[in-house]
Amino acid sequence: MSLKYPEPLVEARLLRRYKRFLADIRFGGGDEDVAHCGNPGSMMGLAEPGSPIWVSANRNPTAKLNWRWEIATQSIDGVPVSVGINTNLANRVVEDAVTRRAIPALGGYDTLRREVKYGSRNSRIDLLLTDPERSDCYVEVKSVTLRRPDGPNPDAAEFPDARTERGAKHLAELADIVRAGGRAVMFYLVQRGDCAHFSLASDIDPAYAAAFADARDAGVEALCYDCAVTPHGIELKSALPLRI
Repeated sequence: MSLKYPEPLVEARLLRRYKRFLADIRFGGGDEDVAHCGNPGSMMGLAEPGSPIWVSANRNPTAKLNWRWEIATQSIDGVPVSVGINTNLANRVVEDAVTRRAIPALGGYDTLRREVKYGSRNSRIDLLLTDPERSDCYVEVKSVTLRRPDGPNPDAAEFPDARTERGAKHLAELADIVRAGGRAVMFYLVQRGDCAHFSLASDIDPAYAAAFADARDAGVEALCYDCAVTPHGIELKSALPLRI
C-alpha cells in the first residue's frame, strides 16, 4: 500500500535547518530558497548540511514558503538511506493501510474516523475505528525517523528522538481508554526501510519509556511497521518486531 506524492519531488541540498520548522536549501542550478520542515523533533542524524534532500512544491496560494521538505538522507556505512520526515503523512499512510485491510491487527472494523475528540485532557485521537460488534479502537500514530548506527541499538528504529511530554500524555490517555473498556493501540510508523526492529530511546526520554511501560501494563497495544520511501511516494512494508 502506498501514498503517492501528487507531483514529482525535486532534489536539493540541505544548507541548514533552524527554528525547527525552517530549512535553507540549494537546488542543482545554484538557486537557494527556504523550505518548511514538517517535523517538530530533533531529526537526529537527518539534518547534516550538504546532504541530499527532496522537497515538494507548495501549491497553497496562502503559504509563505514555496517548498516543503519531504525526504532526508542519512548515510550509514557509506550507503544513503531515504527517510520520510513529514510527520503529517504518517496518519495518511496508516489510514490508507487500514482502509485497504493491510494491517491484520486493525482489520474488521466498520468505520474509520479521523481526529476525534476523546478523554479528559482535551485531546484528539488520530484514528477511531468502530464496529457494532466490538469495542471502539483508538489508534495513536507516531512517525519514527531515528536510527543511531553508533548508539545502544544500532539496528533499531527508535522513538522518540527528543523529549516529548505530549507523547507521554498520549500514552496515559490510551491507558485510560483501556481501563474504561475500550481498545487502544500505539502505532509506530517507521518512515524508512533499513531497520531490523523497533525500540524505545529510553536514554533520550526516560519519562516516555516509563509512560510506555505503564500503558502496556494497562493493556495498551503497540504495533510497528516500516516503509519504503522514494521520491515517488511512501509504501507500507511489513511489521517490525518490538524489542523494548
